[in-house]
Amino acid sequence: MLEKCKTAQERWGGVDKLIDRWLAERQVLVDHYTALRDRTDPSISIQQSLNNFCIALLDYVSAGHFAVYEQLVRGAEEAGDERALDLMAQVMPRIETITQFAVIFNDYYGAQNTRVLKEDVMHSRLLKMGGLLLERFELEDCLIEVLHNAYRSSHCVTETME
Repeated sequence: MLEKCKTAQERWGGVDKLIDRWLAERQVLVDHYTALRDRTDPSISIQQSLNNFCIALLDYVSAGHFAVYEQLVRGAEEAGDERALDLMAQVMPRIETITQFAVIFNDYYGAQNTRVLKEDVMHSRLLKMGGLLLERFELEDCLIEVLHNAYRSSHCVTETME
């Protein structure tokens, strides 16, 4: 997962400041996920690691839904790229399902959690969350590529016409 995250940053970094910030948030999320999954820092309690992960998780999914996706759609609409908009319509239901799982994970394990932590159950759910995040990152990378190419193509046409 970490390697795919770095690849996306290298590929899309610099395209747009919003996407740059979002990909940086993705990296933070992956770092917290890895630290929690592998328990790399035993000086931090498992609950603190869970809190750190849940905060990064909600920050990332919120930025996607409330900022990045809207901007990507706007760019595709401005470019008049129906293919990109169709892809967005196909991919968004799956991304929303993954978001729902992330919110449920946060509600169950986040800072407001007063339940007794069963580490084996949490670890199993964390691994599932990791798989879903990997799927989401791949879907988002595809969206960025298609929508960015639509945006870039429309700007190249506009610049050539001027």
